[in-house]
Amino acid sequence: MEPAVQPQEDLVATLIVRGRIRDARGVWGPGEVWAAGPRIVAVHTGASRSPAPAGVRVVDVGDSYVLPGVVDAHVHSLSHGGEGIAASTRAAAAGGVTTIVEMPYDGTGPINSLDKLRVKQDLANDEAHIDVALLGTLAPGGGWRAAGELAEVGAVGFKVSLFHTHETRFPRINDRELLSVMAAVRDAGRTLCTHAENNEIIQSLLQEERAAGSTDPQSHSRSRPPVSETLGVLTALEVAANTGARLHVCHLSLPRSVDLVEWYRSQGADVTLETCPHYLTFTQDDLETQRGHLKINPPLRDAAAREGLWDRIGRGAVSVVSSDHAPWSRELKEHEVMLDNSSGAPGVQTLVAATLGGALRRDPSEGLLSQAVDALTIAPARRYGLDARKGALEVGKDADIVVFTPGDASIELDRMLSNAGWTPYEGMSPGGSVTHTFSRGELVYSETAGLLAGMGRGEVLV
Repeated sequence: MEPAVQPQEDLVATLIVRGRIRDARGVWGPGEVWAAGPRIVAVHTGASRSPAPAGVRVVDVGDSYVLPGVVDAHVHSLSHGGEGIAASTRAAAAGGVTTIVEMPYDGTGPINSLDKLRVKQDLANDEAHIDVALLGTLAPGGGWRAAGELAEVGAVGFKVSLFHTHETRFPRINDRELLSVMAAVRDAGRTLCTHAENNEIIQSLLQEERAAGSTDPQSHSRSRPPVSETLGVLTALEVAANTGARLHVCHLSLPRSVDLVEWYRSQGADVTLETCPHYLTFTQDDLETQRGHLKINPPLRDAAAREGLWDRIGRGAVSVVSSDHAPWSRELKEHEVMLDNSSGAPGVQTLVAATLGGALRRDPSEGLLSQAVDALTIAPARRYGLDARKGALEVGKDADIVVFTPGDASIELDRMLSNAGWTPYEGMSPGGSVTHTFSRGELVYSETAGLLAGMGRGEVLV
């Protein structure tokens, strides 16, 4: 068996995980990951097995995939009081996610000051089952001046919105101030992620839908046509190119949006993007049966858009796949008037199964799988400066390891660990399931034993 990376022989292994691993050439085959305490000390690939030292825990998963722990780049744990970091991180552990990037738009107010950031860091240290990285935001009206000090205290990046959702919790940054925001985030050495939808188009269409008394589920799609996304994306891209900022465009629903980001990247702009499993699984037709449960911003699109996103994942144009976990309770998602429902859906626990299962069903040769794995692991880790520890099975990095088993397992509501109490994936068989999650060498979830991690074992990453 050949080592994929140089082992650290002076460290005594405490854990060996054996299964199907991707080697340095990108080929999947038998292999094993050795960990000593919280760190990886060797990765071997090849058909033979190295003798396990006495006393070492060996987990042999056969032909199941042994993967880096997933970095979910978009999680809303505190948008309302019903969830919290404890609930979202236990759901993350059950879904193969070993690090979440937590959004800054909380129900109690946005994380836009040193005091608020420190309070949230303390909360995450007390509650998290797995590791957490925190984003900050910058308030309209000059809040960009706080970017440097927030970065120094531990914000790994920042998020702003080009669409006005709420006056205090989720306000819009106008185009003029976006110039200052991007320059400040650039100077702070961080990445800015944006909710990129055109405010003027959507606000006007929302008024029209409400004036007409629309209750049908497609009113949401009509209020946010494709051009509202692509114009928002273009604004963010052009300002990033102008200022030299590092930009990450969130939750894109359209292949055309991906193409725009790819073109700016070809011109030298430091820009990345993400899409989400709901855009890769559902279409706007599913609104007819799931109604408010699938009210998400931007909205679901048609089947051609869904398959176009998969095509772009396959050719490496989609940088990141994230959950956009938004665990609203049922009462906030089941109003008769579609537009009265909160936007978003729980997804951190289903992120890995939906994405990797979908990839394997479309391409059993594992090429699409490899691109999807990168979009779930190393790409988000790099974008937020976490890759010294996270995102890959490499010597010296955290022993964050996930086992994914292809198959027909269905998603069952009673196994969901978010407080939301529902999932749009209920009853679906996505193409596989997470059977083991290790965080820093510790088994924090197994399919048979359930959640094994306690509150407070997660670390806040800075």
